[in-house]
Amino acid sequence: MGKLTAKQVAAAKHPGTKPGAKPRPATLPDGEGLFLQITPGGSKSWLLRYTLAGRTREAGLGSYGDGPDGVTLAAAREKAAELRAVAKAGADPVDTRREQRRQAEAEARKAAAHTFRAVAEACIAARQAEWKNAVHRAQWGSTLAAYAYPIIGDMPVSKIGTDDVLTVLQPIWATKPETASRLRGRMEAVFDYAAALGLRPRGFNPATWRGNLKPLLGGAAKMKARLREASGADGHHPALPFKRIGAFMAALSARPATSALALRFAILTAARTGEVLGTRWREIDLEEAIWTVPAARMKAGREHRVPLSGSALTILRGVLPEDGKPDPAEHVFQSAGGSALSQMALLMLLRRMNEAEGRPYWVDAVGRPITAHGFRSTFRDWVGETTSFPLEIAEAALAHTIRDKAQAAYERGDKLAKRRKMMEAWAAYCARPAAADGGKVVVLAAG
Repeated sequence: MGKLTAKQVAAAKHPGTKPGAKPRPATLPDGEGLFLQITPGGSKSWLLRYTLAGRTREAGLGSYGDGPDGVTLAAAREKAAELRAVAKAGADPVDTRREQRRQAEAEARKAAAHTFRAVAEACIAARQAEWKNAVHRAQWGSTLAAYAYPIIGDMPVSKIGTDDVLTVLQPIWATKPETASRLRGRMEAVFDYAAALGLRPRGFNPATWRGNLKPLLGGAAKMKARLREASGADGHHPALPFKRIGAFMAALSARPATSALALRFAILTAARTGEVLGTRWREIDLEEAIWTVPAARMKAGREHRVPLSGSALTILRGVLPEDGKPDPAEHVFQSAGGSALSQMALLMLLRRMNEAEGRPYWVDAVGRPITAHGFRSTFRDWVGETTSFPLEIAEAALAHTIRDKAQAAYERGDKLAKRRKMMEAWAAYCARPAAADGGKVVVLAAG
């Protein structure tokens, strides 16, 4: 056991420099060569002195402190024990650490050079001879380019896990099952190719179906059947009448679950649930209050900018990490395991909310339990019946494709400024008690 205690280390100060003397660090011994070093300026770090081949040497163990960058007393003792074991074996701990650092940097450079996109393109080139059909060759590349590259294309192939593959597949698993199935198989082939090149460990493929993705996604047919059941026999998603949105948002705000936060965000942005659940921090600009959904994650295949209301920004700031600096590649709304929430998470949330009332309470105009996707219709009805915002602004907010080709030719912009006013008005309406009891609130479009 060492001589120092955690309290002593925290309270330790430099004793000061005598007049005329040169300022030097002071040290406090912990035992077995471990010292706490304190500079005249007050900074603290750990130092290990050891003997190798009859010579005394020193190795720094890091700055004292808590958190990811600091080294506590207990951590310093562990590091010191590791280095003493290296020295006892006849190797120089400093040289050993330097070599380990060099190897780690080399591995990092290797990983950065071998992104999923680069390996996939190499895999396609290597398999060219297998495909006699030119269309098949083109489909291989186009499918990966459309759905996989925007999400995992720039990630090192060695770092991609099952949660990343799920983020690629979930938005299209129920709506485009055949495409999703082919995409999964092609990603599996790319990961196998990477393993054969030694760029991934053998034995685990994050796109493997049995024993990996199947329990998480289920069969595509089963998922489509669940969504059809939830959306009603007529194919329209049951939508909450807009006059009840205030009461619903109040009930939703009382639930701390991440799924509730994701649903509130989906309602405030009028976005599709798949777009919300697949959101990563790199798509969010908190300063400009804009969420940019890449084309690969949009139904129409075009990039979509979403103006974020103050209420939507509040939700995002509430899920930021403590240091306020999220990893751009991480999902905004994560499950307990750190992966993206599934479509079923929102369906089960709504089911629990109805069960809590003891009866179907959150229902559409004909009594069917509502769905998450139905809130887009709730928003559209609110715009059409209570505001003077042009309907084309609402259609732009919903990212609907303009079917009239002549009109579409003139619609070059995304009406972001006008949509921002509308989304602020929608957020205000969602927060009004009057919306809960059916009171009519007329909102005029500004400008």
